[in-house]
Amino acid sequence: MNNRWNEIIYKLWSPIYDKFFNAGNFLAARKRIFHEEPFSHHQQILFVGVGTGADLELVQHQELTITAIDYSTEMLNKAKDKFKDSSIQFLKMDAQHMQLQDNQFDVVVGSLILSVVPDADKCLKEMVRVVKPEGKIIIFDKFAPKGKELSTFKKIIRPFIQLLGTDIGINFEKLQDTNKETLLVKEDTSIMLNGMYRKIVMEQRRRAPV
Repeated sequence: MNNRWNEIIYKLWSPIYDKFFNAGNFLAARKRIFHEEPFSHHQQILFVGVGTGADLELVQHQELTITAIDYSTEMLNKAKDKFKDSSIQFLKMDAQHMQLQDNQFDVVVGSLILSVVPDADKCLKEMVRVVKPEGKIIIFDKFAPKGKELSTFKKIIRPFIQLLGTDIGINFEKLQDTNKETLLVKEDTSIMLNGMYRKIVMEQRRRAPV
């Protein structure tokens, strides 16, 4: 996957995205996640890879200070249309290279983004960079099974799934290990499909004073 290919794929996905990923089990999963993670009006909140705004529909966005980014112009326009009367700041931006300040946000939300970007580690590092030390990173995404290799079938179909703009083989444990100096995992919960889709809550790891 690369950004140029993702632009093409998500231009095609944008008219029908909500029918697949803002309905049924996906909608139920999002409702569960945001019911368990209430936000407050004093927080600065960032939605990374906001897509068509499916997550925004499930929070009290009228009362919150929200920045929402996406690399796909078409997906972002869908979200803008839904929330054209809101104060949400929509920005076209690469999640791997955010033009945002360090330690800017109290909460960073990433739904189905680590499995989409060309480099999940870069994206995660950017989330860590922009969240405040006492802040929270909330991930909802699909990952390879814990402590297991992908099945032969999934290995075979993985390249074809990637052509559709997503990856079924991202290993969160490897990402966690790579970022163990800066990230502390507070929650790791199975959400859908026997743990393929997980809710992961993290915060910046506090460093001891020098």
